[in-house]
Amino acid sequence: MNNKDIISKMTIEEKASLCSGKDAWNTNNIDRLGIEAVTVADGPHGVRKVKVSGDLDTQNSFSSTCFPTASALSSTWNYELVEKVGAAIAEEAINLDIDILLAPGVNMKRSPLCGRNFEYFSESIWLTSIIGSAFVKGVQRKGVGTSLKHFACNNQEHHRMSLSAEMDERTLRETYLRAFELIIKNAKPWTVMSSYNKINGEYSSENEYLLNDILREEWGYKGVVVSDWGAVNDRVKGLEAGLDLQMPGPADWDDKKIIESVIGGKLDEEKLDKAVGNILNLVHKCKKTEKIKIPEAEIISENKKLAVIAARESMVLLKNEGGILPLNKNNEMKIAVIGRFAKYPRYQGKGSSQINSTEELIPLIELKKIAGEMAEITYSQGYEEKNILNSELENNAVKDAGKADIVLFFAGLPDWLESEGYDRENTDLPDNQICLIKKVSEVNKNMVLILNSGAAITFDKWIDEIPAVLEVWLIGQGSGKAVSEIIFGEVNPSGRLSETFPLKNSHNPSYLNFPGEMDKVFYNEGIYTGYKYYQKKEIPVRFPFGFGLSYTEFEYCVIDSDKYEYDKDEIIDIEVEIKNIGDYSGKEVIQLYIHPKNYSIDRPIRELRGVKKIYLIPGEKKTVKFSLNREAFEYFNPYEDKWIVEDGEYEIQIGSSCEDIKLSKTVKINSDESMKNILNGFSTVREWFENEKGREVVKNTLPDMYRIFEDVQDDGGDDFIRMIYGASMINPAEIICRHINKSPEDLIEDLLREIE
Repeated sequence: MNNKDIISKMTIEEKASLCSGKDAWNTNNIDRLGIEAVTVADGPHGVRKVKVSGDLDTQNSFSSTCFPTASALSSTWNYELVEKVGAAIAEEAINLDIDILLAPGVNMKRSPLCGRNFEYFSESIWLTSIIGSAFVKGVQRKGVGTSLKHFACNNQEHHRMSLSAEMDERTLRETYLRAFELIIKNAKPWTVMSSYNKINGEYSSENEYLLNDILREEWGYKGVVVSDWGAVNDRVKGLEAGLDLQMPGPADWDDKKIIESVIGGKLDEEKLDKAVGNILNLVHKCKKTEKIKIPEAEIISENKKLAVIAARESMVLLKNEGGILPLNKNNEMKIAVIGRFAKYPRYQGKGSSQINSTEELIPLIELKKIAGEMAEITYSQGYEEKNILNSELENNAVKDAGKADIVLFFAGLPDWLESEGYDRENTDLPDNQICLIKKVSEVNKNMVLILNSGAAITFDKWIDEIPAVLEVWLIGQGSGKAVSEIIFGEVNPSGRLSETFPLKNSHNPSYLNFPGEMDKVFYNEGIYTGYKYYQKKEIPVRFPFGFGLSYTEFEYCVIDSDKYEYDKDEIIDIEVEIKNIGDYSGKEVIQLYIHPKNYSIDRPIRELRGVKKIYLIPGEKKTVKFSLNREAFEYFNPYEDKWIVEDGEYEIQIGSSCEDIKLSKTVKINSDESMKNILNGFSTVREWFENEKGREVVKNTLPDMYRIFEDVQDDGGDDFIRMIYGASMINPAEIICRHINKSPEDLIEDLLREIE
């Protein structure tokens, strides 16, 4: 039977029941109509299937491979690798009879304090969309669905079930919806998960503008919209707005509300049928799409290897003064390994994503394997897990450090500081770790700090004392082996920061508006999040977006394009030549940014619009090709509520971070979509002159006026003219109209007609 026939045979009660879960992890089945249940499971970085069906206990789950968390995966800048990780997780999901993986999380990193940042990819819309699309494609090509979450503006844990994120339309579209849009269009996830919070006063789960007008009508999304677990406020209103499936179940009370609303005529049954139809399509897709089961032992063996590979590429070498890294293997040296994380590593986040790993590779053990017999390695715990000073542990660590040739200090954020459900209070390491870092650095300057965290931290209290810092993130069960390989040079670090590390948390653009008050948080920074803000405000940072060191050096040789001038819908092909001029083989991340040279409304200095990661042996040279479509140049026009490509010149910049631009090439894009006239009589003379069309009309229609105010742009002009320059256009129009037979209003109208 097709959906129409099935729906025609269903009672209202059956329809309502299908729109909520049977339990925590399964949808309802209707046996008499052959409708099967769909099984879902958490899985941002590994499958977490609970052992007791319907149980919400995150600890009682089957074992599975723990891959790097999202913040680490995005730091690989390797979408091909991320797609492999997605496919590997899907293979394990198939063996566990999972139909839908509740991942990936693609919310923007508005503040480093968000407790769930380890589950999100980046502060960059473009990097998030590239990595997120790769993950979705990897999972779904194996026949397992994904759930793109949390739609939308879930950028903090504080009051996440009641908070309203308040923002203007351009901020919503350009910053907080764009990655969702691009992933939906490029990768077509089977489900989208609505978030807990409100947006401009309306719950996401019942926001018709968000779920219907934008997601379905504008973006053309055909899949199922499912609530986050417990995110439903008004079930009937949500159903009307486009929320198909309520989770977890059972939710008999809400099913009853749906039934009563249909019978009472308050809810159009067609809307209920539409949601049922979407769920039936999902059931059909889950049960009919081919899935190949591979023997568990084979999958686990291969995925253990892949987990290490992904971990290797996730780590970012932030500092390496004097080339202290890599260490030489099989050398006589005394190595002091300090820090609890060396023996009890933190390699995954806490909360709904936490899984039982198939293995744990311990850094201390793996270091001893690689270092060789000639190296003498000591270990001291150094600090308590909780933020408690322990003099005995500290003294032992300082004593070991004083006798060593080099110190490997394992530090980071424990999960009591960083987790789903609560936000961090600051961006520092715990005080007991900072205290020990300082004490150790006083007795041994040869220190490498290995840092575990799910998001950016600040370094100002200790960074000057440390010659080398390796940001390890939460890189999954392969952590110990991958870290050891980087330290001893078996692997060249190739990760790059997917988020900015500021000098201070107070420099963050959201600082004055996080986490909000009275169940509201105002996104007053607008589109200026992450690196876009720091660059526009000229605020120095500790480590910029896209930054990362290597054991080798790369030379950016040539940038070239087909031509100078393009139509707005043409594909622009850019070629870049890169050479490894160092002594180590390694991978380089080539980053492409767009810098608009002219614009009608304010735009960021540069925005990431392309990424390629390549491997080069010493002396090798490769040509990398980027293809840019119109999406690379678009911005959201808030005056016409649409995306446009503005006519004008754009500088295509190639670099190794957002602040290290190596090469550039200017192209001209011809477009008829440029910002329509937003001038009027109350716009200032300055605004008329800064507007390309406005300035041209004044020049042609009022040449005397143009000459007077042209001086202001050239040399500042005299004080009176400068004062008028900041006044409304209607003021000089009144002066001009004293000498012509026309009212100021008519003169302004004439000018505006010329612009049109």
